[in-house]
Amino acid sequence: MAKTLKKKTFQSAALQYTYDRYIGNDAQRVQEYEEEVLNAEIARKVYDLRTKAGISQRELAKRVGTSASAICRLEASDYEGHSLYMLKRIAGALDRRVEIRFVPIRRKQLKTA
Repeated sequence: MAKTLKKKTFQSAALQYTYDRYIGNDAQRVQEYEEEVLNAEIARKVYDLRTKAGISQRELAKRVGTSASAICRLEASDYEGHSLYMLKRIAGALDRRVEIRFVPIRRKQLKTA
């Protein structure tokens, strides 16, 4: 029995075409895509928390004990160096806590002969 990947679907035909064209069913590309999505989600969450608190990158950096450029990097969607330690420091500076959940990525479908 061989495993098959569940096809990712998008509401936008353009996004669907792009995903199918450049990612498709290539397991390595799917993994890379998922990692990039996660990096973008983390960056967006840090940005949203900071702007919701009404503070600048410089002010958040001061509260966390780092530089404004470090906060800028953390808010960049292509940044790959997120650490749990730094995310916890940011959360604490914004009166939040980090919560980690393990959820299924997708149901595995098996091909039967």
